[in-house]
Amino acid sequence: MAASSSPPHHVPTALTLLFILVSATTTNGSIGVNYGTVADDLPPPGEVARFLLQSTVINRVRIFDPNPELIQAFAHTGIQITVTVPNDQIPRLANLSFAQQWIKSYIQPYFPATNLVRILVGNEVLSTGNRLLIGTLVPAMQTLHAALAGASLDRRIQISTPHSLGILSASTPPSAGKFHGGYDVHILKPLLGFLRSTNSPFMINPYPFFGCSEETLDYALFRPNLGFLDPNTRIRYTNMLDAQLDAVFSAMKSLGFGDLEIVIAETGWPSKGEPSQIGAGQENAAQYNRNLMRHVNSGDGTPLMPNRTFETYIFSLFNEDLKPGPTCERNFGLFGPDLTPAYDVGILRPTTNGDSFAGGARRRRGKEGGGKVVCGERRGGCGLATEEY
Repeated sequence: MAASSSPPHHVPTALTLLFILVSATTTNGSIGVNYGTVADDLPPPGEVARFLLQSTVINRVRIFDPNPELIQAFAHTGIQITVTVPNDQIPRLANLSFAQQWIKSYIQPYFPATNLVRILVGNEVLSTGNRLLIGTLVPAMQTLHAALAGASLDRRIQISTPHSLGILSASTPPSAGKFHGGYDVHILKPLLGFLRSTNSPFMINPYPFFGCSEETLDYALFRPNLGFLDPNTRIRYTNMLDAQLDAVFSAMKSLGFGDLEIVIAETGWPSKGEPSQIGAGQENAAQYNRNLMRHVNSGDGTPLMPNRTFETYIFSLFNEDLKPGPTCERNFGLFGPDLTPAYDVGILRPTTNGDSFAGGARRRRGKEGGGKVVCGERRGGCGLATEEY
């Protein structure tokens, strides 16, 4: 565990002032990005933070471990930061003294200069099958919240944990969504109760890419298609993401928690994949992410959750060339290591002359990154939601 350092002084900077000026011009919705670092060719964190602030409309970032260099890089930017606790630390966080020390080491030295808004306890823990991790997940969340309360931060920073769609035993039709038996009452019900009591969201990692086939590719990409009719509600779904979200909502509602906010902690589309993988490629990646951003910020919501926007984090900021697994796992990135876009999804701010900031991004030599996601890490998104027309 890193030693605690003195909290940085919160003083206005040019970056802070820029954030205040541009925040009024961005959309009402929020677009976040997952910032993974399993690569050997990425730019320094400080440069990444400046680029996101000055050159993009991204206003939320999730990081996958409490790396002090990453956390401090976003100081005075106003960008909302979500920090993820690695899965292997979950059992120890169920101990109050360890949780208190964790907060002292990774949160208090950087808050409020860095706009830390949420701590995620693990990632897709229920899909690991690890009984120790699963059994200590909710106690760790409760104990970490108690540690935040002891530091008077419990009203400033939320606690949650992201789930794969593998937590569902049924997802089709969406109105019949159910959590797996055993997990539903013994794990998820107390977890949902904790989230309600702390005003925190239920977080999921839906990946239509891993659930689509040649027949459902248009459905996964938000393209015009015949759609899928839910026989129970007589609602016709025209995109897979809505069906996945509503399946989760139905499962939550069946336990009495249909009022909780749902946040999309991860979703994305690879720009490259194995020849056998349906739909991987730059054009489809650009179309998915562009349509995703438009949809989640439209205010339309889903058939079962109308008139909502969804806080959403695209996976991923960069390709990650050291990721194991299939080619797609290394190719979910929105930007290359020189900060030039892999494809246009409409997140770059225009300059006064109409060009994008990325056009002037510094270029550096190095391997082209690979991207995000591993089917194993997307666990549960792989082939789970194969909606039928």
